[in-house]
Amino acid sequence: MSVAPRGPIRLSPVCLLRLFTLLCCVLMLLTRRDFGKAALGATAARLMAARPNSNFGGVQIGVITYSFRALPSSAEQVLGYCVDCGISAIELMSNVAESYAGAPAAPQRKGKQKGGDQAAAPGGPGLKEWRISASMDKYKAFRKMYEDAGVKIYAFKLPPTMAMSDQEYEYIWNVAHTLGANHITMELPTDDALLKRVADYAASRRLRIAFHTHGQGGSANFDKVLAASPYTALNFDVGHYYGVTGESPVPIIEKYHDRIASLHLKDRKSPNSPDGGHAGPRGGGANMPWGQGGTPLVEILQLMKARKYKFPGSIEYEYNTPEGSDVLTEVKKCVEFCRKALA
Repeated sequence: MSVAPRGPIRLSPVCLLRLFTLLCCVLMLLTRRDFGKAALGATAARLMAARPNSNFGGVQIGVITYSFRALPSSAEQVLGYCVDCGISAIELMSNVAESYAGAPAAPQRKGKQKGGDQAAAPGGPGLKEWRISASMDKYKAFRKMYEDAGVKIYAFKLPPTMAMSDQEYEYIWNVAHTLGANHITMELPTDDALLKRVADYAASRRLRIAFHTHGQGGSANFDKVLAASPYTALNFDVGHYYGVTGESPVPIIEKYHDRIASLHLKDRKSPNSPDGGHAGPRGGGANMPWGQGGTPLVEILQLMKARKYKFPGSIEYEYNTPEGSDVLTEVKKCVEFCRKALA
């Protein structure tokens, strides 16, 4: 039996409209997918190109986030400052990290606030209880956010005190470990009981405590704190040392290089300079824009390069911002100073 050939298939207007709509959706989906891939690739390329690198000649230059104290200080904003300044490693102040993690804020003070968002810094009622019960998940997220942007956290500053409980010590070291820091920083202790306690705890956790120095340093004090434990170290401030003593920090760096966890870099005038000024309650020469004081910063940086010292140098921006400039511009000048000195 023969079958008569069929004529052309005829679709109703409704079917044609539905088919046209389906084809448009498929085309739009393919276009969006291709566009998305292209946009993602372009974004990744921009991020890779913008990743900061402040390792010059094998010397890691970083910054203590205290340098940005006059600016708003959320975790995202501070990260932005670091990337903008080309800085790839930091000593992280606790206010930035704890605010991100959800710590209770200190009550806002009346009057003008210094330091941007410092009114929102941690310190409110219940801070101790919050620390004891805090999850490390937010700190894991903090570290990932920074490392994804190319910024490594090498030090965490939340000073342990005699008044803190053992649980609070545990919290401090847990946070530092979670953030990827290899040392915690605090002021050089003058209380023997505090020195013993922090030295013993650092040893128990195998994570160093590094003592920041103002004018209270010197070989006698350094020998004492370093003898307390193999896990004590120096967060040696070369600017403070020169500004208070008038002596070059280079011999100190050479002597204690294997017990230095990090340096603080700044320029100050000698205390003996006729126009040295007054830098604060500890006295000494005034803080100056880099290259205008007497601290031998170039010699220090070249020593770090020549000896292949592995500890980082942290820019600590403390001099007054010149008229017509701003904090980030001045920090960038410090970064460029280091780059040229280490070229």
